[in-house]
Amino acid sequence: MNSSSPASKLYRGRFAPSPTGPLHFGSLVAAVGSYLQARSSNGEWLLRIEDLDPPREQKGAAEHIIKTLDSYGFEWDGAVSYQSQRHELYQNALEQLIDNGHCFSCRCSRKKIHQHTEELGLNPHIYPGICRDNAVTDLTTDAIRVKVLNQHIHFDDLLQREQRVGLVDEVGDFILKRADGLYAYQLAVTVDDAEQKISEVVRGIDLLSSTPHQYYLQELLSYPHPNYFHLPVVNNQQGEKLSKQTYAKAIEVDDASKNLVQALLFLGQAPEAALAGATVQEIWCWALENWRTGAIPPHSRTMIESANGQ
Repeated sequence: MNSSSPASKLYRGRFAPSPTGPLHFGSLVAAVGSYLQARSSNGEWLLRIEDLDPPREQKGAAEHIIKTLDSYGFEWDGAVSYQSQRHELYQNALEQLIDNGHCFSCRCSRKKIHQHTEELGLNPHIYPGICRDNAVTDLTTDAIRVKVLNQHIHFDDLLQREQRVGLVDEVGDFILKRADGLYAYQLAVTVDDAEQKISEVVRGIDLLSSTPHQYYLQELLSYPHPNYFHLPVVNNQQGEKLSKQTYAKAIEVDDASKNLVQALLFLGQAPEAALAGATVQEIWCWALENWRTGAIPPHSRTMIESANGQ
């Protein structure tokens, strides 16, 4: 639900789920961490639905996510934003990058890229530069990539500490707009965070590898750099991150209190035993009064490990 309480303009956080399915426990941990970080800083917390990729979306998932967050006591500031309604912003940023000579058209298929990297013994995860000299001539049928410079991205993460990434060796020229016309995640998130004046990005460590892409685009577009805080993610018993792909179970409205306590436990907050029978509101009151970022373990693990204090 929308929060009506005044909030400081100095801190702005956000939670940005993709509507590929209902929220699972891993999603809840990220939401709880970002929410408590914002509210304990007397800041705003925005809700953004990242519905950029219709083929991957599940019908009704966005509405289900919003309803679930509401039932778990989350209060966001302002209206929910949807990336599907922000294409003009992404196009303007893309055209700015093209006009400044930072992009090229790419007509490579995945098969062609794989063959090229395999034949030359290159990193299969890095674009090998096949089309790098192409001008941008067609925004409707070609993929658009950004040229990375031979430099390092350096930033300090609140939990994961100092990060230093080589753009050429570890990132490569990445896609901003796909050949099917869909805007890429890296461009959209960068534009959204700048346009919404997000001061700190709190999200799962699985997205730490995306930060250099976004940091680089922020530099090219003259956007300010937000702070970054990457939380541990929840793994299943096989050591895989909880996700729709690993068949993570959806969290239920009836289990809100229990799941919130478990999320706090996972984040190292040592909730009191009395919270086991508390209401959602009581749990949030305790959590806000006792939020300690220094207690959060940096590494991802299973819920059983966190319950055992490991």
